[in-house]
This record gives sequence, structure tokens and C-alpha cells, in this order.
Amino acid sequence: MNAWYEPGTSLVHRTPAGVKFLALLVLAVVVLVLRSPAWLGAVCVLAVLGYAVARVSWGRCLRLLRSLGLLVVVVFALQWWLLGLEPAVVVCLRIVAALAAANLVTITTRIDDLVDAIEGTLGRFGLPAGRLGLLIGLTLQAVATLTGIAGEVREAAKARGAERSPVAFTVPFLVRTVRHADELGEALAARGEGDR
Repeated sequence: MNAWYEPGTSLVHRTPAGVKFLALLVLAVVVLVLRSPAWLGAVCVLAVLGYAVARVSWGRCLRLLRSLGLLVVVVFALQWWLLGLEPAVVVCLRIVAALAAANLVTITTRIDDLVDAIEGTLGRFGLPAGRLGLLIGLTLQAVATLTGIAGEVREAAKARGAERSPVAFTVPFLVRTVRHADELGEALAARGEGDR
């Protein structure tokens, strides 16, 4: 189920899926609460250290950064124009920290393990664990999938000599994203998820 999973024996790989998910939730709350660019920068450094501890290849890390680059640049420009420099920096650091951490979890954790850990925890509280576990697993998988699609589209545009054209990136990215969403919807319908 997780095409982006990279097997390994690092401490991050061996950490139980539930612990990684809890750490991701805590990090998400922390980045939403923090307003200081310095502290948010420290959280980004922490995410980078996570990649180093997991021994994720630098090439893969650079692909992630390239994929996030366009999103961060667009958000930064819009925020700077509307709210000013510091709010733009804060928002972009939040995006980078949260997406980098979510991507690290998807790289080092099989999604099935993560969903099982979430279902086990939520089931104890009488919540619809199966559906919530599936939702969370799909959300984490979407981060890696969209990052991968963005990287592939960017490389294809570069090969055609159109790396600076927003249309050469945006149109294929949207087409592939919609196609992926359609395939995912069909898979969920085949599983009977739309019937409940």
C-alpha cells in the first residue's frame, strides 16, 4: 500500500508505528502553536535530523525539497503580499516542518502498521477505529503520493525544457492528481467504503 516506504534498520524504522504517529500529531500541534520563526526553524532542523537518523538518502531528501519548493514559494509570495514578511516565513516554516515530518513517517513506516496501531488505540475508546485508521493512513499516503507526482512532473517539464513554465507543471500535476483521486475512489468503492 505504501509505494514510498523505504525499508531500513535505523532507530526511526524500528520505532513502533503508534509512537511515530503520536510524535507526528504532537509536532503538528507544536507547529500550529509556535509563532516564532526561530523556534519553527528549530522544528525544521529536528525534522532534518530525523531523516539523518533514518539514513534516508540525500537524493531522496533533495527530491522532497524540490517538490515542496513551488508550494512554499507560492505560499510565501502570497503571504508576504497579504500579511508581511514575518507571517510569510512562519507559515512556510510550518508547512515545511509538518510535511517533512509526515513524509518521514511514510518513508519509515508501512502504512498497514500505522493503520493497525491507530485502530488499536482508537478502538479502546469506542471510536470507529477502522474508518479513522483508514482516513489517517490515506492522508499520510497522500503526502508522499502528491510529493512524488510533483517531483515526476517537474522532471518531465525539465526534460522538455519547460521547467520555468507554470503551465507545464500545473496542468500535468492537476491531471495526475485527479486521476489518482479517481483511482483511489474506485478502490474505496470496491472495498465498500462508500456504502456505510
